[in-house]
Amino acid sequence: MSEERPMLELSGVVRVFEQAGTRLEVLRGASLAVRPGELVGLVGPSGAGKSTLLHIAGLLERPDEGTVRIGGIDASKLDDAKRTEIRRGAIGFVYQFHHLLPEFSAQENIVLPQMIAGLSKREATERARQLLAMVGLEGRASHRPARLSGGEQQRVAIARALANAPGLLIADEPTGNLDPHTAEGVFAMLTKLVRGARVGALIATHNLELAQRMDRVLEMRDGVLVEHA
Repeated sequence: MSEERPMLELSGVVRVFEQAGTRLEVLRGASLAVRPGELVGLVGPSGAGKSTLLHIAGLLERPDEGTVRIGGIDASKLDDAKRTEIRRGAIGFVYQFHHLLPEFSAQENIVLPQMIAGLSKREATERARQLLAMVGLEGRASHRPARLSGGEQQRVAIARALANAPGLLIADEPTGNLDPHTAEGVFAMLTKLVRGARVGALIATHNLELAQRMDRVLEMRDGVLVEHA
């Protein structure tokens, strides 16, 4: 794994916010690398800057200093249109709350991002069916989110995140809204999919038990990242 080019590289990332005349340094030179098929946990107390780091890694916001490389491409200096193109094709996102579109079925929720990316409805539908089978929900394809359990909704959200075959998956508390038993199942499925598809995954979590089962754990401490013992 160490010989492969990282799917995500952050180098010397700095992010500063101004609040009521006060300068708040959230990130103070954070650096990391995530390689294909690798699960990297991100831990730290609330307010430590984990979500800011994920937003920068996912090209949702820009750092004040430092570089962000996605699949070897330096995205730091790209314009918004190119960053959106990379984000849409190369990065999948999973959040604590599934954010599924309530008026669409599980299958349609997975079809839509693929069609936005340019696939035909037929191709997108076939891919959606395959992904639903991979997450054990082939029998729920026509169900809208309200008819799915919390764990099932999150499985659909993970399938949707992988719909466009991204090289990088960014997850913010993906099991944080689930009971321990359901969280265990969702995490096991996520791990299997990441390894099988050779996706690099950066996963923020407060669940230290799950974090310790990832390949590496990084802790956000005073605006920088340190290997978690």
